[in-house]
Amino acid sequence: MANDATLFFGQFVRSPGTTGAVLPSSQRLARVVTSPVPERGDPVVVELGPGTGVFTAEIQRRLGGRGHHLAVEINPALAARLADRHPGAKVVVADAVNLPALLAKDGLERADVVVSGLPWAAFPGGLQDRLLEAIRQVLAPAGAFTTFAYVHARTLPPAMRFRRRLLESFEEVVPSRTVWGNVPPAFVYHARRPRH
Repeated sequence: MANDATLFFGQFVRSPGTTGAVLPSSQRLARVVTSPVPERGDPVVVELGPGTGVFTAEIQRRLGGRGHHLAVEINPALAARLADRHPGAKVVVADAVNLPALLAKDGLERADVVVSGLPWAAFPGGLQDRLLEAIRQVLAPAGAFTTFAYVHARTLPPAMRFRRRLLESFEEVVPSRTVWGNVPPAFVYHARRPRH
């Protein structure tokens, strides 16, 4: 949606370190990122950095009214739009490092799936560590964590540092094929079995 692109770009200009991209992700990328969300049962799904809601819409479609969907967005303008569009998701304006407390507030201890739209390569190492620790604390032993990265940036030091930290944090980390239908092209990390 052109309006989403305008809002997203405006938020990027205001705060590139927290928005991290100039355009929202594509539907194709959303399908790959959200693929671990079960299409049956009553799962707890946490979404970090939902932005304008491309992943949110796909998570809601996959859940079909079941389960619990917590969307954690640090940007109030993006969170307000997201809450209006996706009443099936509980949208909170918060920092993702507080994820264990945010789940506990809803009486939840574990997440079955954590989907991230956070700009990992834009974060300093200490913040990457705190975020990954928060995710490991809440992810169920058989749970899945997914996030994406841009192909063109995969060899840059911050992206390589994140990949290293991801491999240290999870026993299994599998990158997807390139999603060419995204601007810029991206790939998805599928991580399982958090190390404790």
